[in-house]
Amino acid sequence: MLIYSQKFIATVNIRANANNRPQRNINMEIKVLGTGCAKCKSLEKAAIQAVSEAGIDATVTKVEDFLEILKLGVMTTPALVIDGKVIVTGRVPSVAEIKTFIAG
Repeated sequence: MLIYSQKFIATVNIRANANNRPQRNINMEIKVLGTGCAKCKSLEKAAIQAVSEAGIDATVTKVEDFLEILKLGVMTTPALVIDGKVIVTGRVPSVAEIKTFIAG
């Protein structure tokens, strides 16, 4: 299900894989930080795809408010934050790389 608003952009909930077997039940918070540039949009799409492919419950949030981005200590966008920890700044990681971050 995708839900759109100013701050909260998308929620991706995946509970079963193609074989209808339950996946890990992880409620993860993922934030994509960026002002709306092409790279920021690419990172948002990659994060949503990674969550979907990983088969986990996660909330993907797009944060465009510059002051909120600065509060997280990020000076270069796009940036990826998972469960409050800044993981990547200044580049768009691949879907596979994001899946490894999600896996922990």
